[in-house]
Amino acid sequence: MEQTRYFEDYAIGEGRVTSGRTITETDFVVHAGHTGDFFPHHMDAEFMKTQPFGQRIAHGTMVFSIGVGLTASVINPAAFSYGYDRLRFVRPVFIGDTIHTRVTITGKEDDPKRAEAGRVIERTEVVNQKGEVVLAADHIYIVSRRPSA
Repeated sequence: MEQTRYFEDYAIGEGRVTSGRTITETDFVVHAGHTGDFFPHHMDAEFMKTQPFGQRIAHGTMVFSIGVGLTASVINPAAFSYGYDRLRFVRPVFIGDTIHTRVTITGKEDDPKRAEAGRVIERTEVVNQKGEVVLAADHIYIVSRRPSA
């Protein structure tokens, strides 16, 4: 869905929650293949039985990718992603967990490089089926200001 929103249209405190996505064995295997990260923490069930979590844990980068992907339901032609700050893997995610993403606008500021745009900061939290935050990051958008009439 396309929805043009300018810098002035964003309000601090507004947010949304995505639909859920259950993490599968296939997700682990595909992500390991894409990244080359075959660490035993993600791929060796027997090894992980001897570790504190007792089972394989999802790649943090996979949880980040899926969590961000869940938010990609609205296309705003007046905005683009500038990147992410303060990325943290707060809790482990396991096969069978269902995650969704909650985003909240937490800041707006001038863009020092572009007078015609501002920066919108969106707190991104990936949440598991227990309501626990498993990943948190600040997503920074560059958003065009409303054109002068």
